Amino acid sequence: MCITIFDVANYFLHKEAMPHKKVQKLCYYYFAWGHALLNRNVIENCQFQAWVHGPVNVDLYNKYKNHGWITIEKKDNDNSNIFTDEEIGLLESVWCTYGDKSGNELEMLTHDEEPWKKARKGLPTFARSNKNIDTRVMRKYYKSIYTGD
Repeated sequence: MCITIFDVANYFLHKEAMPHKKVQKLCYYYFAWGHALLNRNVIENCQFQAWVHGPVNVDLYNKYKNHGWITIEKKDNDNSNIFTDEEIGLLESVWCTYGDKSGNELEMLTHDEEPWKKARKGLPTFARSNKNIDTRVMRKYYKSIYTGD
């Protein structure tokens, strides 16, 4: 089955209501850690761009941009049955690691990490960018910081 960015967002939104920034960053971490730990693309046709406030998936942004700073409501439907056990394990690991953080805290984490910094290299701090974050850089970086369970 093809897992979309919206499937991943709904998985996290089934856990709690949250601002758009937080759901973006949780989806990013699932995508990035999927490349590092599962060595594959865990979201179909997905890219994250190096925006000023951290990694952003444009399709997800367009879906929720009208929320602005308003929290996106918690989803009633549990879509966990569309994921494999391996994917559920990764989703839960991302949730356990990052789920207690705010969108702003997650933004700051991504700003300290090589994939976002490398994609933003040479840009002024508040410059717009639609440059994709390289999945090879994600894989290498997150593998390098992985400490195991």
